[in-house]
Amino acid sequence: MARLINLKTITDTRGSLTVIERVIPFEIKRIFYVNGPDHFKTGTKRQRMKQAVICLKGSCLISNHTGSEEQHFILNSADQCLLLAPEDRHEMLELTDESILMVLASEPFEQEECVQEPRQYEFSLS
Repeated sequence: MARLINLKTITDTRGSLTVIERVIPFEIKRIFYVNGPDHFKTGTKRQRMKQAVICLKGSCLISNHTGSEEQHFILNSADQCLLLAPEDRHEMLELTDESILMVLASEPFEQEECVQEPRQYEFSLS
Protein backbone atom coordinates (compact mmCIF):
# COMPACT_ATOMS: atom_id res chain seq x y z
CA MET A 1 0.00 0.00 0.00
CA ALA A 2 1.29 3.45 -0.90
CA ARG A 3 1.79 6.10 1.73
CA LEU A 4 2.64 9.77 1.66
CA ILE A 5 5.35 11.19 3.91
CA ASN A 6 6.47 14.78 4.46
CA LEU A 7 10.15 15.52 3.97
CA LYS A 8 11.90 17.84 6.43
CA THR A 9 12.48 21.21 4.80
CA ILE A 10 14.65 23.92 6.33
CA THR A 11 13.93 27.44 5.09
CA ASP A 12 15.80 30.67 5.71
CA THR A 13 16.59 33.87 3.80
CA ARG A 14 18.75 31.95 1.30
CA GLY A 15 15.96 29.55 0.29
CA SER A 16 14.93 26.01 1.23
CA LEU A 17 16.79 22.74 1.76
CA THR A 18 14.80 19.49 1.76
CA VAL A 19 16.39 16.46 3.41
CA ILE A 20 15.93 12.98 1.95
CA GLU A 21 18.58 10.81 3.63
CA ARG A 22 17.49 8.60 6.52
CA VAL A 23 13.86 9.08 5.49
CA ILE A 24 13.48 6.63 2.58
CA PRO A 25 12.94 3.13 4.06
CA PHE A 26 15.15 1.27 1.56
CA GLU A 27 18.59 1.44 0.00
CA ILE A 28 18.48 3.66 -3.08
CA LYS A 29 20.02 1.91 -6.11
CA ARG A 30 18.58 4.07 -8.88
CA ILE A 31 17.55 7.71 -9.23
CA PHE A 32 15.82 9.11 -12.29
CA TYR A 33 13.44 11.88 -13.19
CA VAL A 34 10.85 12.38 -15.88
CA ASN A 35 9.21 15.47 -17.26
CA GLY A 36 6.58 16.29 -19.83
CA PRO A 37 2.86 15.61 -19.59
CA ASP A 38 2.85 12.70 -22.05
CA HIS A 39 5.64 10.62 -20.51
CA PHE A 40 3.42 8.11 -18.68
CA LYS A 41 0.43 7.92 -21.01
CA THR A 42 1.29 4.38 -22.14
CA GLY A 43 -0.65 2.65 -19.37
CA THR A 44 -0.30 1.12 -15.95
CA LYS A 45 3.15 0.31 -14.69
CA ARG A 46 4.09 -2.40 -12.26
CA GLN A 47 7.61 -2.10 -10.95
CA ARG A 48 8.87 -5.01 -8.87
CA MET A 49 10.79 -2.69 -6.59
CA LYS A 50 10.18 -0.13 -3.88
CA GLN A 51 9.95 3.45 -5.10
CA ALA A 52 9.82 6.91 -3.56
CA VAL A 53 8.31 9.56 -5.82
CA ILE A 54 8.81 13.31 -5.39
CA CYS A 55 7.31 15.96 -7.66
CA LEU A 56 10.08 18.56 -7.73
CA LYS A 57 8.11 21.00 -9.88
CA GLY A 58 4.53 21.19 -11.15
CA SER A 59 2.05 18.51 -10.16
CA CYS A 60 1.19 14.90 -10.82
CA LEU A 61 -1.74 12.61 -10.03
CA ILE A 62 -0.72 9.10 -9.01
CA SER A 63 -3.25 6.31 -8.89
CA ASN A 64 -2.21 3.26 -6.86
CA HIS A 65 -3.98 -0.11 -7.04
CA THR A 66 -3.27 -2.62 -4.26
CA GLY A 67 -5.47 -5.34 -5.70
CA SER A 68 -8.20 -4.70 -3.14
CA GLU A 69 -8.01 -0.91 -2.80
CA GLU A 70 -7.54 2.05 -5.10
CA GLN A 71 -5.68 5.12 -3.80
CA HIS A 72 -5.18 8.54 -5.40
CA PHE A 73 -2.43 11.00 -4.52
CA ILE A 74 -1.76 14.48 -5.86
CA LEU A 75 1.89 15.45 -5.60
CA ASN A 76 2.41 19.18 -5.94
CA SER A 77 5.13 20.07 -3.44
CA ALA A 78 8.81 19.09 -3.32
CA ASP A 79 8.52 18.26 0.39
CA GLN A 80 6.01 15.44 -0.24
CA CYS A 81 7.26 11.92 -0.93
CA LEU A 82 5.03 9.06 -2.02
CA LEU A 83 6.29 5.59 -1.08
CA LEU A 84 5.13 2.88 -3.51
CA ALA A 85 5.14 -0.84 -2.70
CA PRO A 86 6.47 -3.35 -5.22
CA GLU A 87 3.32 -5.49 -5.13
CA ASP A 88 1.06 -2.59 -6.15
CA ARG A 89 0.21 -1.27 -9.61
CA HIS A 90 0.44 2.44 -10.17
CA GLU A 91 -0.10 5.06 -12.82
CA MET A 92 1.63 8.42 -12.90
CA LEU A 93 -0.92 10.65 -14.61
CA GLU A 94 -1.52 14.25 -15.51
CA LEU A 95 1.98 15.64 -15.25
CA THR A 96 1.68 19.33 -16.01
CA ASP A 97 3.87 20.85 -18.73
CA GLU A 98 6.38 22.09 -16.15
CA SER A 99 6.37 18.92 -14.01
CA ILE A 100 9.58 17.22 -12.94
CA LEU A 101 8.99 13.91 -11.18
CA MET A 102 11.98 12.33 -9.40
CA VAL A 103 11.91 8.63 -8.55
CA LEU A 104 14.21 6.86 -6.09
CA ALA A 105 14.18 3.09 -6.60
CA SER A 106 15.38 0.10 -4.58
CA GLU A 107 16.71 -1.72 -7.66
CA PRO A 108 18.65 -0.78 -10.79
CA PHE A 109 16.73 -0.59 -14.08
CA GLU A 110 15.76 -3.89 -15.72
CA GLN A 111 13.50 -3.62 -18.79
CA GLU A 112 11.80 -6.95 -18.05
CA GLU A 113 10.84 -5.67 -14.60
CA CYS A 114 8.64 -2.91 -16.06
CA VAL A 115 5.29 -4.46 -16.92
CA GLN A 116 2.94 -2.44 -19.14
CA GLU A 117 -0.73 -3.16 -18.58
CA PRO A 118 -3.72 -1.51 -20.23
CA ARG A 119 -5.12 1.51 -18.45
CA GLN A 120 -8.58 0.86 -17.03
CA TYR A 121 -9.34 4.15 -15.29
CA GLU A 122 -9.25 7.86 -16.05
CA PHE A 123 -8.71 10.40 -13.28
CA SER A 124 -8.41 14.15 -13.22
CA LEU A 125 -6.74 16.77 -11.02
CA SER A 126 -9.71 19.09 -11.51
